[in-house]
Amino acid sequence: MSKVLVAYFSASGYTEAKAKLIAESAGADIFEIKPAQLYTAEDLDWHNKQSRSSLEMADLSFRPPMAEEAPDISGYDTIFVGFPIWWYKAPTIINTFLESRDFSGKTIILFATSGGSRFGDTVKYLKDSVSDTAVLKEGRILTSAQGYVISAWLKELGIITE
Repeated sequence: MSKVLVAYFSASGYTEAKAKLIAESAGADIFEIKPAQLYTAEDLDWHNKQSRSSLEMADLSFRPPMAEEAPDISGYDTIFVGFPIWWYKAPTIINTFLESRDFSGKTIILFATSGGSRFGDTVKYLKDSVSDTAVLKEGRILTSAQGYVISAWLKELGIITE
């Protein structure tokens, strides 16, 4: 088993593509964080204050259930966690994932896709979902990143050497 896991939530496929590039470049295992109820286009309409995603992000204590249990992370040292940025934060299903396992002693590196937002308060809102001994790092927005950019980033992090 690899020492690196890439876990990601992708509502429309953009984050999934970046997660696969990271996993391939790093020789990492991959896990898709799927909601028990998939999001429709109407659910993701951020212009509609009553859309599912808008309502979920208005209540940051909400924890959407996952479709399947998170994998055993005991054999991993580093876990990349990817997601689209919603309202300058990670979707609350990322909190669901982080709260489903004990990340003590793990390094968690965040990556995201976005239509223009930065990480904003993402780390602040995820910090309480992991133990104090987990290292939670703001990574990169990878919306337009090509494979060579991702490989260079993984080299900077010491994940890959060549």
